[in-house]
Amino acid sequence: MGLLTNKMEREELKVGDHIYTWRAAFTYSHHGIYVGGNKVVHFTRETGSEMPLDSSSSSSSKEPCPTYPDCGFRQPNSGVVLSCLDCFLGNGGLYCFEYEAKPSVFLAKIRGGTCTTASSDPPEIVIHRAMYLLQNGFGNYDVFENNCEDFALYCKTGLLVLDKSGFGRSGQLSSLIGAPLAAVLSSPFKLLMAGPVGMATVTASVYCMSRYATDIGVRSDVAKVDVEDLAVNLGWVESPSNEEVAREEDFDGGVSDKYTDEVLMDQSASS
Repeated sequence: MGLLTNKMEREELKVGDHIYTWRAAFTYSHHGIYVGGNKVVHFTRETGSEMPLDSSSSSSSKEPCPTYPDCGFRQPNSGVVLSCLDCFLGNGGLYCFEYEAKPSVFLAKIRGGTCTTASSDPPEIVIHRAMYLLQNGFGNYDVFENNCEDFALYCKTGLLVLDKSGFGRSGQLSSLIGAPLAAVLSSPFKLLMAGPVGMATVTASVYCMSRYATDIGVRSDVAKVDVEDLAVNLGWVESPSNEEVAREEDFDGGVSDKYTDEVLMDQSASS
């Protein structure tokens, strides 16, 4: 794994890998989960517009994929998309996101959004989350709190940021914010630095530490959340009140067979 990027060959791909590709001369990257069969599940704006941290590929354009008929599949009003690998990459290269990175390696990375100290869950769990979210969505795209990297990180780890007033899990976002933050925080040390070399050293140190402090592997405001419970935790739907829960428990320890059949029919129709 390099200090800038983690480039890989296609034959190295494994099911459940968190992959990404750089856009606009390494200005920003787009992330997704490789689910096998030359397919990637990723998160974009619903409009498919080309924006930083939300790179739409040819699968989001009006031109259909010539190779895979299901490339570009998404549910209505959802930003989670199934694309073939070629359309996901566009003209970019293929890179693998690194998990369980040692702190020294993490701090040495020049760019954010390439690794995390957090551990990945087994591939079958990662694929389950990605395919579940393909069918049920991942909420509204937000460049600060809910972007393509946040989606891939959640699929791999199941970790959700509980502090809704803060930033999401995105490493490249913390990298973008960390650079100007480092310059601001290091400015009081100008008088103590003997020349530009000393100033650059302080700025780089603050930049690296600001990225490390926002990594999901070390921050304290994250928790493991089942993908089936994600809608409630993110506020997409309201959690049932105590009265509603008590009312459901009054059905002799469950619900009637008729109600159960209706629920199963609804679930089958929605899937």
